[in-house]
Amino acid sequence: MSSVNEGLSKKLLARVLSVYFILTLLVTAGQIFTEYVNAKSHIEGELKTLKNTFSTSLTRAIWELNTPQAKSIAVGLMELPIIEGVQIRDENSKYIADLGRTSQLSEESITKGVVRDHSGGTFGYSFPLIFEFSGRTSLVGDVTLYSSIDIIFSRIEVGIFFLIGNAILKTGFLVFLFMSAFRTMLTNPLNELTQQITDFHLDDPESSKLDLGISDDNELKLLETSYNKLIDEMVVFQSKLSDTQSELKEANHRLDEQNISLEEEVAKKTATLSKIMLDLEQQKDELLINQRELRQENENRQFIEDELRNRNKELANSMETIQMAKDQLIESERMASLGGLVAGIAHDVNTPLGVSITATSFLQERVSKLEAAYQDKSLTGNTMSSFIEDAQQTATLLTSNLNRASDLISSFKQVAVDQTSEAVREINVSNYLSEVVQSLAPNFKKTKHTIDINCPENISVQCAPGVLAQIFTNMIMNSLIHGFENITKGHISIIIKQEPGSLFIDYSDNGKGLDSDKLSKHFDAFFTTKRGKGGSGLGTHIMFNLVTQTLEGKIEVFSQPEEGLQYKIELPL
Repeated sequence: MSSVNEGLSKKLLARVLSVYFILTLLVTAGQIFTEYVNAKSHIEGELKTLKNTFSTSLTRAIWELNTPQAKSIAVGLMELPIIEGVQIRDENSKYIADLGRTSQLSEESITKGVVRDHSGGTFGYSFPLIFEFSGRTSLVGDVTLYSSIDIIFSRIEVGIFFLIGNAILKTGFLVFLFMSAFRTMLTNPLNELTQQITDFHLDDPESSKLDLGISDDNELKLLETSYNKLIDEMVVFQSKLSDTQSELKEANHRLDEQNISLEEEVAKKTATLSKIMLDLEQQKDELLINQRELRQENENRQFIEDELRNRNKELANSMETIQMAKDQLIESERMASLGGLVAGIAHDVNTPLGVSITATSFLQERVSKLEAAYQDKSLTGNTMSSFIEDAQQTATLLTSNLNRASDLISSFKQVAVDQTSEAVREINVSNYLSEVVQSLAPNFKKTKHTIDINCPENISVQCAPGVLAQIFTNMIMNSLIHGFENITKGHISIIIKQEPGSLFIDYSDNGKGLDSDKLSKHFDAFFTTKRGKGGSGLGTHIMFNLVTQTLEGKIEVFSQPEEGLQYKIELPL
């Protein structure tokens, strides 16, 4: 226990002395640094004072080009104890003298006095040499005087030794003082306290009170008082404990009597419990009967579940059949769309072909007349001129109508092939959209509806063109059949933009629009406002599937009653 007290005293003493030692070290270092700064400042002042001593003679020597005298002055300056090096330069920064510990200076001229630190522990004071003649001044050169840290330390060496000795002396005295105080005021009283507590006698606690012989009113005195008060309370507690033990013996006697009564009561409760066990056994038999009934009910439920599972299989097969029928309906819708396209193109092609046939018949008739005149040798210049004029007009008529028929068939051929094929190729969106619109022109022939296309000419994409043709065909025909119903002059606007990674299609018309209830079902399969009038309800559903699944894009529809309908489509490139 004594070693513990000594360890506590040593730890406390070590911490106090450590703090004092660190503070003393910091203060001493600060005083040494202050001495160093003051000594350096004094040396710099002395260097500046030397300027006034020899600058005049040195300036005149350089002005008169007396280089030996300038070097002699430099040698004389080196004899001074504070000078470690001397550099003298002329007005062209050429060295006249470079003696002792010096550093390389820059080529620029020094126009005013400056103090600079240099490598190697040196510092120098540089100032210009200015010669005055007839009221005019001229810079004839500059001088740099060098000193060093060694000279500074030689000046403050005695002061440093005094500061360090003073710190060591004070620290040693305080260590001795603290050790004596700790031993007298802490270590010895703690050892005495430990010894007296070790000699404590449980049988005679009154004689085990502490007496440390401390007159000061400190923490140890308070500990002695508190400990003695605890001894007094222990004596009182022992007295109370004896009384309690007596009461406990009396309580044990009464407890024995209660145990006898309790055994009699337990015998009575045991008889009652036996009767209850018989009742429980009877209830157990009834529970077994209920379990058998429940097992039978579970078997019936299992049978019903098997039946339901079979019904689910049949329902799944029906769903597959419905899906196949739906796919067939979608394909039929595509073929119906293509059939409508064929009918419109056939009607438009018939007109230029009929005109061409009529023109051909007229030309054959004129050729026959010309041949007969030639055979009869009655051919005249007027007849030949009239024939040539009629032939030219007929050829022009044939060329324009056959070109028109060729353009219609070319557009129809490309669009029709694309709609029946899913081959991927690169297309120019503007040109291809023009072909799709041209293929749908027969449907707009007898109307005043217009289509406005805004698409840059340089947009090209790699995709299945038939998918795009199907999407635009469905949108345009949906506007024509549903949106422009009872509208004389409809307008369709198609705006296409390309941004990095995406193609944006903004389609809008000025048709009659849709209310919110119909708009929410717009892309649902078999939903149509023309039920019973030829509408299948698959056009917008096919368009939605082509955009979101085939092209992996997004499509949104916006509409208000009497305000037209708008599609916004985003396709990844």
